[in-house]
Amino acid sequence: MLVRRRLLHAAAASLAGAGASWLVPARAAHHPGRGAPATAGGDYATFLATVRRDAIRQGLTADAVTRALALSAPNMQVIQRDRNQPEFHLTWAQYRDRVLTQRKIADGRAAFAQQRAILEQQVLTRYDVAPGAVMGIWGLESGYGAITGKFAVVDALCTLAFEGRRAKFFHDELFHALAILNAGDITPELMTGSYAGAMGQPQFMPSAYAKYAVDIDGDGRRDIWHSVADVFGSIANYLAGSGWVGGESWGQQVIVPDTVAQSTLGRTQTRTLAEWMAMGVRQMGGAPFDRPTDTGAVLRPDGPGGEAFMVYRNFAAIRRYNPSDFYALAVGLLGNEIA
Repeated sequence: MLVRRRLLHAAAASLAGAGASWLVPARAAHHPGRGAPATAGGDYATFLATVRRDAIRQGLTADAVTRALALSAPNMQVIQRDRNQPEFHLTWAQYRDRVLTQRKIADGRAAFAQQRAILEQQVLTRYDVAPGAVMGIWGLESGYGAITGKFAVVDALCTLAFEGRRAKFFHDELFHALAILNAGDITPELMTGSYAGAMGQPQFMPSAYAKYAVDIDGDGRRDIWHSVADVFGSIANYLAGSGWVGGESWGQQVIVPDTVAQSTLGRTQTRTLAEWMAMGVRQMGGAPFDRPTDTGAVLRPDGPGGEAFMVYRNFAAIRRYNPSDFYALAVGLLGNEIA
């Protein structure tokens, strides 16, 4: 997740139509929504001073750290968002209808047509990843780069590390963010993202950025905020590093008899396609599978009567980006429609 950061992200994405589209600006000249927390303001100053000291001890440049930590108080909008995450209980059919809209598909096809040369000539020559998977993730995470979040990442991570509910996780992400700034890939003012610190068009947490972000356009910076080439390359690198197997499909919709018990299905229940066929599973249209010795698992998220999918190894690679079956299915299906 990537992170990753993705508490109920898949459900939230379904309501918004893009992974970050529920985000609203939190930075303004007078910092609206900002105020003192229950603890005294001096405590936050002490916290920031400790972060600065530890960062410099780890070898980061004092000027870069000081500039990044020029903060006065925790961001109360971040705290409110973190404490009031809505819970959604959607069926797969509801999720699919909200995420895989005709508008989302049409926008994806237009974006693919516009950026296809960058994706295929600059990115996929380095990473043997399907273009549809990259486009699907790009579409779900940021609406093809349109919505990426307006929170200052260091501000948000400092707030969440100080606030304490998941202090260690956000403290670690904060230090990754400071290292990114220290390397000069982005400035504090341009390092924006979600209230939880997910950054740029692929919505990478800083730790994921440190591991997977790449400079494809050759300008010396890994810019997942503005460079489409770097965005595509970073997503592709993430998938490749998560076990994507070139030339293989993520999965396909299939026909599963309602008599097949739900307990025999699920992503961990792998069988050969020959074994699935013996249970009555067929490709859409009723044809048998062409490679019966291949293995896969069957998902039927809404139970008997609902849609069913055969998923393969690459489904697991997508799922490592966001550990949600719904999300991974949506990425695969959206990518199929686009590319």
